[in-house]
Amino acid sequence: MAFPQQVKIVEVGPRDGLQNEKIPVETADKLAFIDLLGETGLAVIEATAFVSPKWVPQMADHEAVMRGLRRRPGVRYPVLVPNMQGYQAARAAGGDEIAVFGAASEAFSRKNINCSIEESLARFAPVIEAAHADGVAVRGYVSCVLGCPYQGEVVVEEVVKVAKALYQMGCYEISLGDTIGVGTPLKARRMIEAVAAEVPIAKLAAHFHDTWGQALANLYAVLEQGVATIDSSASGLGGCPYARGASGNVATEDVVYLLNGLGIETGVDLEKLAAAGRFINEKLGRSPASKAAAALAARQDG
Repeated sequence: MAFPQQVKIVEVGPRDGLQNEKIPVETADKLAFIDLLGETGLAVIEATAFVSPKWVPQMADHEAVMRGLRRRPGVRYPVLVPNMQGYQAARAAGGDEIAVFGAASEAFSRKNINCSIEESLARFAPVIEAAHADGVAVRGYVSCVLGCPYQGEVVVEEVVKVAKALYQMGCYEISLGDTIGVGTPLKARRMIEAVAAEVPIAKLAAHFHDTWGQALANLYAVLEQGVATIDSSASGLGGCPYARGASGNVATEDVVYLLNGLGIETGVDLEKLAAAGRFINEKLGRSPASKAAAALAARQDG
C-alpha cells in the first residue's frame, strides 16, 4: 500500500507529555505551551486530563487549563476522561471532545485503572453514550498493543478485541499505543494488519514510544499500510510511569521531519514546533529530546 498523501498529527504533549513530570508546571506555562503549539498548524492538541489529582497531580489544574484556553479556529482540544465523573467535570469546564483509555493487557488494566478489561469497557459505555447525546466526539486509546511491563507479550487478538469494542461503542478513532516502546516494524505491521481487519484503517492512529529507538521505524512501517494519524509529543515529552526506564513518546519534531522527507503533508511548521518544545523544556529545566529540534537549534546557533 502507498503512503498516505496527508497525515494528521495528534499532539499529546500537554497531557500525555506532562502528566508524569515530577516538576510542577504552572497553569500559565501549560496554556502558553498549548498556545505555541496552536501556532504551528497542528489541528489537534490534547489539552489535559480530568483524572483524580491524587493519582495524577500534574493534571490537577485541568479545569483552569480548559477555561484558560485561547481556542484557535480549526484546532481541536480533546481531553482524557476515565469515567462519568471525569466526563461531567470536563463538560462543565467547556470540554467538547474527549478520549477514553483502555488496555489490551489484563495485567496493565488492573494495575493502571484498577479493573479488568471488561470492566473498563463497561465503565466507558455510559460515558460514550452521554457524549454522543451531547454531540461530543469520543476517541479511544488502547495501550500495551505491542507489549506490557507486567505480562510481557500481548497477544494481537486481545488488541483487536479491545479496539473493535471501542469502535463499535462509538469511538470515531482508535489510537493504538506501544506504551513501553518495545515494538519493532514487523510487529507493528502485523498488529495493524490484524486490527484493520475489524476496524477501518482510516479510523486507526499510531501512538508509539521510543524506548528502544524504534518509534520512527515503526511509524514508517505502518504508514506504508495506510495509517494516516500519528500521536506524538513535542520534544518527546512523556513516558510510562508503570514501566521503569520507558522513555517518552516519539517527538513531534522528528515525526514532522520524517513526513516532510517522505513528501507527506502535515500542515505543521517545524521551526515553530521546535520553539514550542524549547519553551516547555526551559520550564522543565532540561534539553529537548528531539533530534530534529536539536539539529534546528544547532543550525540557528551556527
